[in-house]
Amino acid sequence: MSESTPRTELRVYLLVEDLQKQFAAYMGTPTRARGYPPFERDHALIIEVSPALAIERVIDLALKSVPTVEPGILYVERQFGILELHSRVLEDVVRAGQAVLDGTGASANDQLRPRVLYQDVIEDITDQHAVILNRNRQGSMVMPGEALLVYEMTPALFAAVAANEAERAAPDTTLVDVQMIGAAGRIYMSGSAKDVVTARDRITSVLESIEGREH
Repeated sequence: MSESTPRTELRVYLLVEDLQKQFAAYMGTPTRARGYPPFERDHALIIEVSPALAIERVIDLALKSVPTVEPGILYVERQFGILELHSRVLEDVVRAGQAVLDGTGASANDQLRPRVLYQDVIEDITDQHAVILNRNRQGSMVMPGEALLVYEMTPALFAAVAANEAERAAPDTTLVDVQMIGAAGRIYMSGSAKDVVTARDRITSVLESIEGREH
């Protein structure tokens, strides 16, 4: 790395353990995992850095250190670069992450703390509402009459760990959509009012527990 290369800013460093069934399936869709799709019970590491092209150095550090991990997402957007790595072996994912931290001179706590922008539970949604949601979803379908949880946070990638932990806490809910790349992360989950409230509370608890620097 040249001495003139700008320092890589670590924005998100997320270890997502034990991928749940619906979230793993979502991560394996072509719109998300353009590399190697993860599976249920895999462990994932999701990293976001700035400048965006620094993500190429990040993936190089990870794969050369632990060749057994598989990259699912490598995405270069306008400002930020995003990488998702996964493995069945948690220790391999942790070692790959440590190689990235060592190689970039960062620590996990250098990431930004998540900030909640909006959350709501909408009970007994109408059929028209369900139809328009289902035309835009990337996950499963929401049914009329169900309760709908909507949750928005920044940075966007925190939607990944939030969705996975919400499904773990309320496995009978339906993961309708997860938007984890862009200006903000968004989660749509449906089910009984009791289940989506459980999911909401778990998301709030997880986001509040994540350490990092302020925006």
